[in-house]
Amino acid sequence: MNAKDRRAARYQPPSPDTAPRTRGRKALITVDQVVDTALDLVATEGFEALTMRKLATALDTGPASLYAHVVNKADLDELLIGRLCSELALPEPDPAAWRDQIRDVCVQIRDRYLRFPGISRAALAMFPTDLEIVRVSEGMLAILLAGGLAPQSAAWAADALLLYVSAYCLEASVVTQRSAQDDAAWVLDRDELVRRFTALPADTFPNTTRYAAEITAGEGHDRFDFTLAAMIDGFTRR
Repeated sequence: MNAKDRRAARYQPPSPDTAPRTRGRKALITVDQVVDTALDLVATEGFEALTMRKLATALDTGPASLYAHVVNKADLDELLIGRLCSELALPEPDPAAWRDQIRDVCVQIRDRYLRFPGISRAALAMFPTDLEIVRVSEGMLAILLAGGLAPQSAAWAADALLLYVSAYCLEASVVTQRSAQDDAAWVLDRDELVRRFTALPADTFPNTTRYAAEITAGEGHDRFDFTLAAMIDGFTRR
């Protein structure tokens, strides 16, 4: 079965005549088990540590058996993002509340990505066939259209929002990873950053030295909320 047919087969109900026989031999793994195990590995070791060989070992099988369920690493990445998308609750589009609705969807995506360090990398440059990913894209598009955006603007706005959420979460995972190193703990130390900026030559970096506190300000997801609001407001002005 080629890659295209294998993906399509995932969305078809199983046929009793083709159900695998497991009597007298080891039970076959399923796509759901593959995804569950892969997510466990990402949660504990990070997305960059996830390889097909490591995943096969965790499933107590060989790479050849794994490829019977997953076409390649890109296919696995799509399955992982699809699983996270399946957890998202999409609202009925409301023209009076569309800003809050689109923000809530983005926050849901952010929170799920942050549970699995680096996994948002899998969503970048993806052309999805997974129905759950398409469901989320469809839902976001419907919300933006309900907000009065023209179809082309709505389509590009949805793409821009997803790209920002992915980039934000990826940066967060990189910062956390770097801060775990003894010689890079200052990355998360705001006071240290302020000292570094204010120590720069003021005649060369007048704005950086003057506004060091503003440059380094923000707690939790303050910057995320600011940027998301600015993007959404900007869409309506076009």
